[in-house]
Amino acid sequence: MNINQPTTIANPWQDLKQFTPARIALGRAGMSLPTQAHLEFQLAHALARDAVHIPLDFAVLAQSLQPLGFPTLTLQTQAENQRMYLQRPDLGRLLSLSATESLKNNMIGTTDVAIVVADGLSSKAIAQHAVSFLDLLLIELKKQNYSLSPLCLVKHGRVAIGDAIAEQFAARLCIVLIGERPGLSSPDSMGIYFTFHAKSGISTDAERNCISNIHHNGLSYSEALRKLLFLIAEAEKLQLSGVNLKDETTDSALNSEQPQTNFLLVQ
Repeated sequence: MNINQPTTIANPWQDLKQFTPARIALGRAGMSLPTQAHLEFQLAHALARDAVHIPLDFAVLAQSLQPLGFPTLTLQTQAENQRMYLQRPDLGRLLSLSATESLKNNMIGTTDVAIVVADGLSSKAIAQHAVSFLDLLLIELKKQNYSLSPLCLVKHGRVAIGDAIAEQFAARLCIVLIGERPGLSSPDSMGIYFTFHAKSGISTDAERNCISNIHHNGLSYSEALRKLLFLIAEAEKLQLSGVNLKDETTDSALNSEQPQTNFLLVQ
């Protein structure tokens, strides 16, 4: 045995790691992962589990939203706890009786936009990104003279909970910010779901548009806002959302850039 031989065998794809956060080119020690790679995987797995199970502090969230100048309502779905929320997705789509009463008591007439913020499957995503994104969004909606219902903060909410809330306020546009299912490289990813004329129990996922992967190493707040404003404008023209409403912002951005070279090709 050569004592100078390294215990960890490097992977020839090492240089490609600069192009992706995916776990590639980890190397190996015998037939196993190197210790460092194994520990990093365990840490990422723990962070993803924490994102699902650590509850979102709705009191802190509501307080953080106060400087934006819009009233908030904290609501609960019929999923009474986290265990029930994970085991019964259907209950996360239904408002509790107290939430329904709270909405009725805060009716302000017909509004243009209902904005819902739900913890979803990553409390960390909402805690880190919701306020910053809403700060940008609310400014733009105000510029365009959209009327808004109170910001609804929903505990143990699924995407479709926005339908019931939008229907209560007779809102034409429904925007749901929600914590996405955490990945091993993104435990704090936030998603935005947009629905035109959402109706409780009637709207389907095919009628929604999704903007996902919003976090510090993913889609930026400004780019997510650009996509959402495009969808809103097109939805107003076409009177629909979902699969028949295409996000063309990426295509236009690519068309305006210089041709890209393939990093896999040797020059």
